[in-house]
Amino acid sequence: MSAEPNRFRRNALASVAAAALMATGAASVTFVQPTTPAIAQALPKTPIEAPEHPPGSFANVVDKVKPGVVAVKVKLEDTSSSDDDDGPGGMQNTPPQLREFLKRFGQNGQGGPGSQKPQRPGQRGGMGSGFIISADGYVVTNNHVVDKAKTVQVTLDDNRTLDAKVIGKDPKTDLALLKITEGGTFPYVSLGKTAPRVGDWVVAIGNPFGLGGTVTAGIVSARGRDIGAGPYDDFLQIDAPINKGNSGGPTFNVGGEVVGVNTAIASPSGGSVGLAFAIPAETVQAVVDQLRADGKVARGYLGVQVQPVTRDIADGLGLDKAKGALVDHAEPGTPAAKAGLKSGDVIESVNGNPINDAKELSRKIAGLKPGAKVDLAYLRGGKSDTATVELGALPNDTSSASNDNRRGSTRDGQPRLGLSLAPAAEVGAGEEGVAVMEVDPNGPAAAKGVEQGDIILDVAGSAVSKPSEVAERIRSAEANGRKAVLMRVRNAKGVTRFVAVALNKAG
Repeated sequence: MSAEPNRFRRNALASVAAAALMATGAASVTFVQPTTPAIAQALPKTPIEAPEHPPGSFANVVDKVKPGVVAVKVKLEDTSSSDDDDGPGGMQNTPPQLREFLKRFGQNGQGGPGSQKPQRPGQRGGMGSGFIISADGYVVTNNHVVDKAKTVQVTLDDNRTLDAKVIGKDPKTDLALLKITEGGTFPYVSLGKTAPRVGDWVVAIGNPFGLGGTVTAGIVSARGRDIGAGPYDDFLQIDAPINKGNSGGPTFNVGGEVVGVNTAIASPSGGSVGLAFAIPAETVQAVVDQLRADGKVARGYLGVQVQPVTRDIADGLGLDKAKGALVDHAEPGTPAAKAGLKSGDVIESVNGNPINDAKELSRKIAGLKPGAKVDLAYLRGGKSDTATVELGALPNDTSSASNDNRRGSTRDGQPRLGLSLAPAAEVGAGEEGVAVMEVDPNGPAAAKGVEQGDIILDVAGSAVSKPSEVAERIRSAEANGRKAVLMRVRNAKGVTRFVAVALNKAG
């Protein structure tokens, strides 16, 4: 066969290939030809090197911070349980705050097929992660990693294993501070000063399943998560893979600063599914500073029971926005009571910083030390006012109110709320308020959780002692164009709360 037909065949095949590529949307087509000796002579004599760190790589960050991350291993005081301490269903040493969180996602933390179960990413045998925050060897980790620890050791990135002691623990935030007992200078990392934004890249380093120095990456998925783990929940949610053994380990931003301490995961299987929760650096810094100085955390105490201002409650109070913390009750003798705060006040700011909800007020006050003076701005009866409060010390425990006996059959109907009411004094339910005798399950009050045995203490800001007074307050609220009426209700356990019940104009 001659060379000329072969040349035509090659050209035809090239045309077909070009047509096929253009049909798929390719922008251009390049044909290559054999390297002749002349072309080879003109090519570079040394290979082209790839960049040391390709664009988008986290290698520089990891090289910088990895020496400051440690594996934490503890010997527990009680290791009699055969359950994996932090594995699926392991509840033996779970702190009460997280135990309730586990139960919410699966019965007793066990979970069922398809159930989503948050877990502490630690590991049986007392293994977790941590990071060094100072050259003299202070280490941050989770409280649940070292809780009930008899001995603690940390393994550095250079494979040295050193003894450490627990300086202090704070179960409310699940943080602990350790100190390496051996002298020397240690590599350390810094806590970030600026909160990350949702969508920012983050890098997590830790000791999953005992595999120290493991690096994973992801983004900040959400901020301000309340997972029910404690009274001051304000977690970062990240999607970097976190597993058992990562507890107490750091999450870094791309600048190499610690933005969070990895604490919990939500998972149906115990492994990572991209739902991990980290304590923000701001919280870590405040807690660690106190643990380092005093070995414990002292929190400011205002002395109020508060709840969020919902849209219905805002309507009941005549507010434009559903923001702030509504005072249910100011405990007698507390800083709040001494400053004149009363039930029904809506706290709007602390030291000029806006308060969005009750949880934020709790975090703000708890972040201040006892004895600190704070300026509170609040609304009362639709009018703005201020108070300067000297905070007390948060009590270690609170006493629960005793149950009240509710009985009686005297009734006075109030169909507009779907309730049958009676004066509390007439049915042996106390000297104040109106007792709820029956509740229409389809009525507006039932929809807001009002139950038989509750005591209505006031309606629309005014105390009530008769069902007729309840009716009068409702008519007044309707006349003022309110969409809902705000009632202060005490339940059978003695806990008071505000309930905004939508007004049923049909009666």
